[in-house]
Amino acid sequence: MMRISILPFLFIFIFTGIQDPNQEVVMFWKEISRTVAEGDFEGYAKTYHKDAVLVNGISGNSYPIASALAGWKQGFADTKSGKIKASVEFKFSKRLHSELTAHDTGIFMYTSQVDGGKSNTSYIHFEGLLTKTSGQWKMIMEYQVSVATEEEWNSIE
Repeated sequence: MMRISILPFLFIFIFTGIQDPNQEVVMFWKEISRTVAEGDFEGYAKTYHKDAVLVNGISGNSYPIASALAGWKQGFADTKSGKIKASVEFKFSKRLHSELTAHDTGIFMYTSQVDGGKSNTSYIHFEGLLTKTSGQWKMIMEYQVSVATEEEWNSIE
């Protein structure tokens, strides 16, 4: 009877650069944080699928991400030039991931400060639906569900 050891297969899996999809999604959200903090509009826009949709439960609207990006572009330019300091952080309350899709639910905290003035922080309940296309994670739907509180933010580990 032939015996097959799984150890060589584990070694190959671990050390050939095959990444856990969850880790890739973690890196996706870190990239969004980086682009916001640096005012990297092009990098930020690349995190979205070309047909992505923004659903805004706060305003009761839904529109193509291209429309949202057009409205956000000046803020990125102001951040890049130093007029604004901006950051976004994410906390997740539910994560459903597979090899090619991910659905993350949580709260994001967006903070901005104009020319050294008082900083403004917003907490937003959100859902992000991602798909892996041509080896890259892209957001296909961003749903900004509702305004959250700092207490809700602090309650998520």
